[in-house]
Amino acid sequence: MADGYDLDFLPTRLPLPRPASAVRELTYPRFTVLLDPERRLAAVTGVNIDGGQLQDLPRSGEWRLDPRVDADLQTGPEVYARNDLDRGHLVRRRDPGWGGTAEARAAMEATFFYPNAAPQAAGFNQSKELWLGLEDHVLAYAESTDQRISVFTAPVLGDDDPPYRGIRIPLQFWKVAAWQGADGLAAAGFVLDQSELVDTAEGMLAAPPLGAFRTFQAPIADIADTAGIDLGPLTDADVLPRRSSVRPLEGIPLRTAGDIVL
Repeated sequence: MADGYDLDFLPTRLPLPRPASAVRELTYPRFTVLLDPERRLAAVTGVNIDGGQLQDLPRSGEWRLDPRVDADLQTGPEVYARNDLDRGHLVRRRDPGWGGTAEARAAMEATFFYPNAAPQAAGFNQSKELWLGLEDHVLAYAESTDQRISVFTAPVLGDDDPPYRGIRIPLQFWKVAAWQGADGLAAAGFVLDQSELVDTAEGMLAAPPLGAFRTFQAPIADIADTAGIDLGPLTDADVLPRRSSVRPLEGIPLRTAGDIVL
């Protein structure tokens, strides 16, 4: 469909992270999805964002299967029907929507292919809103240098994820944002935990009444180990161990954007 993620988008070449498992590479305008056909979900997504050319366009696009992949290898509409699951964009709708109006609109609409979605518990709280705004916060920080960031997002495809309608619901998501800092490549890693919100016992999906999304900034090396993804130079570019006096094993809980270490 398009050239996909550009590894030379930043001044420092940044390869697309790779899982150990076999994946199907799907390219879209300015982003790429590495689809795990066994799990029917993305193992990695990567998008290039040019903050200086972002377009603010009305929402358009409908969720649809990618015709390049067999339907039974995608997590399609039947998983999201009649329950409390959202189709969670991995590459956000607005992220690839930059440049000319026509190309920005086409890139935004491409984010509605099902390989770019993963099941997330419905409803919002402060932590989930923070998660959805992480790219904006990092982009605002990066504007003082290059105004460009590359962002990688995916569910953690864990062996103990609970089964539901022929798939397994991921309990955690990870995100790594990278930009060109004053001293070279810089990156920050984050984790969203929805384990308190997912209960698939008895074949139904329900949100426990006291559950909550939890968002953390976590060492990129820990994210790589947990997700089983080779994050390459992003691990050494992590701003958390370099600039934080504390190196937590489980990450820093984030309640507001002010808690983020950049």
